[in-house]
Amino acid sequence: MVTRFQFHHPVPLNKCSTTEKDTTMKEFMFYIRNAKDAKKTLTEAEHLAFIKQCEMYIGKLKSENKLIAAQPIVREGVVLKKAGNGWSEKDIATDAETQVGYYHILANDLDDAVRIAKENPEFEYVPSATIEVRPVRTKENETGFVYPTKK
Repeated sequence: MVTRFQFHHPVPLNKCSTTEKDTTMKEFMFYIRNAKDAKKTLTEAEHLAFIKQCEMYIGKLKSENKLIAAQPIVREGVVLKKAGNGWSEKDIATDAETQVGYYHILANDLDDAVRIAKENPEFEYVPSATIEVRPVRTKENETGFVYPTKK
């Protein structure tokens, strides 16, 4: 079950002066990508050390109440594309780079999220690793629609 943590600012933001700082935690996604065969070069001991470092990284984020979810993604699947009245499917096994995991985190702002992402052990063990850091939109400004989450 995924739990979304919500932190609310004690004063409505429109009532804050320009000198007050917004303390609302914001949601971010980390999309982790690697070369398709990046971990094949790791020895069994290195791979186990990598997994243990990931567990410690996740534990730290959890203890700081900054982790919403994190999971590795199996390196198989398809990319779907609507093509006219039909669909095309491309096997991801043909890609040189693939998404291998994600983290859904809380951070103060983009700079804080980037700092957290730089601590990810992926960079220490896999030279081809990249992490895309993106803010999550939780509400539509135009309609007020709030995107659902499991609680």
